[in-house]
Amino acid sequence: MKLQTVKYDSLFTRLDFRSKSVLVLTITIMAFVWESPIAGGGLLLSVVIACLVAGVRLNYLGSILKVMIPFYLFLILSMGFFNIEQVKLLTHKSELTSLISLPPQLWLIGGAKMSLEGTLYGLNIVFKTLTMILLIPLAIFTTDVNQMTVGMVRAKIPYKVVFIFSSTLRFVPLLLEEIQSIIEAQRLRGLNLEKMGWLKKAQVYAKVAVPLILNSLSKSQKLEIVLQSKAFSGSSDRTYLYESALAKSDYLLMAGSTLLFVTAIALYFSMGIGKFSWLLYK
Repeated sequence: MKLQTVKYDSLFTRLDFRSKSVLVLTITIMAFVWESPIAGGGLLLSVVIACLVAGVRLNYLGSILKVMIPFYLFLILSMGFFNIEQVKLLTHKSELTSLISLPPQLWLIGGAKMSLEGTLYGLNIVFKTLTMILLIPLAIFTTDVNQMTVGMVRAKIPYKVVFIFSSTLRFVPLLLEEIQSIIEAQRLRGLNLEKMGWLKKAQVYAKVAVPLILNSLSKSQKLEIVLQSKAFSGSSDRTYLYESALAKSDYLLMAGSTLLFVTAIALYFSMGIGKFSWLLYK
């Protein structure tokens, strides 16, 4: 999947990267703290709607879900069958509600029970990870790399760290194009990926890694030579072609994010909103 930018102007594209970073940090902490699948699902739905409003393509979101489905199925099953003691502590119950019971004659897993509470806990972890994953396109795809770089420098992040981050974002599309070029060269030599099974495709893509790594090392060495020839020092005391200024909407977003964070944490500890048993058990 390519790193892409949104195709039209929206509120998110006009925001400064610093205010987006505050929002991303707030939502990440909330997703990490909340244990309730209801609260986590609501937070995930809000992030998905924000991505669609910002212009992130629906097929991109669908591709992320397809890639993560095997991991999420394994996660839900493992939590449902084996995460027993932790869920008992969260629900304050001595016995969990059984969803599925395996026949006792099965080898190794015979007699195992899949609990409703463990399944809900696994579902909450799925919501957590998806929320954090979808925050990346919401923040990065709606920001130009140059604006992002200047915004990070204005946030007092060391320029060497900023340069490494921005260089990585610029190199990823180049590496993806390099992979595509290698695959196209293999097609010209008679390779037919469409008629291959998934195991054979995996072997082909594994062989692509060797020329890709060699080309990446070559590009890195050229970049090092260019930086040395321009006397790169890593100092942020320099001129910038692009400017990054906080507007009224940025201040409002940062204030709103801070207020949301304080309110969510206060309600979590005072009223239990966001805890695992919230709206599920009395």
